[in-house]
Amino acid sequence: MTDLTNTNLLGAPGDVFGLRDQPVLVVGGGSGIGRATALLLGRVGARVAVADLDHARASEVAAEVAALGVQSFAVAGNVTDPTDAQRVVDEAHAALGGLHSLINIVGVASWSDLLSMDLAMWESDLRSNLTHHLFVGRAAARHMIADGVAGRIAIVTSISGIFGAPNHAAYGAAKAGAIGLARSMANEWAVHGIRVNSVAPDIIATPRVIAGFVERGISDMNAIVAADGVPMARWGTPDEIAGPLVFLVSDLSGFITGQNLVVDGGTQARFPHGGPKPFTPEES
Repeated sequence: MTDLTNTNLLGAPGDVFGLRDQPVLVVGGGSGIGRATALLLGRVGARVAVADLDHARASEVAAEVAALGVQSFAVAGNVTDPTDAQRVVDEAHAALGGLHSLINIVGVASWSDLLSMDLAMWESDLRSNLTHHLFVGRAAARHMIADGVAGRIAIVTSISGIFGAPNHAAYGAAKAGAIGLARSMANEWAVHGIRVNSVAPDIIATPRVIAGFVERGISDMNAIVAADGVPMARWGTPDEIAGPLVFLVSDLSGFITGQNLVVDGGTQARFPHGGPKPFTPEES
């Protein structure tokens, strides 16, 4: 019988995350949630490879991580291309001397109603939000298995993959697929000790999202989410998604796999019909 009193799940004192000196690849790490995640990993002592489509952005974040006193490495590539995705993972593995964890944040939404959407938009959204998770995840898992590493993978999905996604159905369908893919990976790779989970944010105030609203003349973005009925009445921040992602690749989540952690300011918990009516005894 397994001795559950001596499992040594957590890291040494001062390293409760168990990530100190562990090699972690952050894909999409050049800005927003990815940058926040790379910096948080650096703060808990991980060695971090920052991958981004733009090498200058990846290098800038890698320098910020290195300033925290840990090893960091920048690599550029388009992970929606299977060959480039493999190269990015291979270079990170070589530079860091292994791969303990993968965090993949890459994703972008297109907007169109279903009747107007063309096939190119549909296929682009699937590749940008779903298919690359197969390319990157499989490449990372193969390294972890070959190295005998009980690895951890965390990806970013969206509440658009849980609810209906009007006017961005391709994105919503792709994110729903990513949730399912993460669960399949978790099931297939658990035998190798690899855990796979996802995080589903609601609207997050990343530089790219903010710029999109500003271009349309909208500056009070918290007013938008308050009007939409988000219980916390504000946007989330990149740091508030980085925390759950780092948690899911840490020792603190050692018995969690195949889960989609919703981080949405209470949106999913909200009563869907404008809030409950005041209770009266006659209704009991």
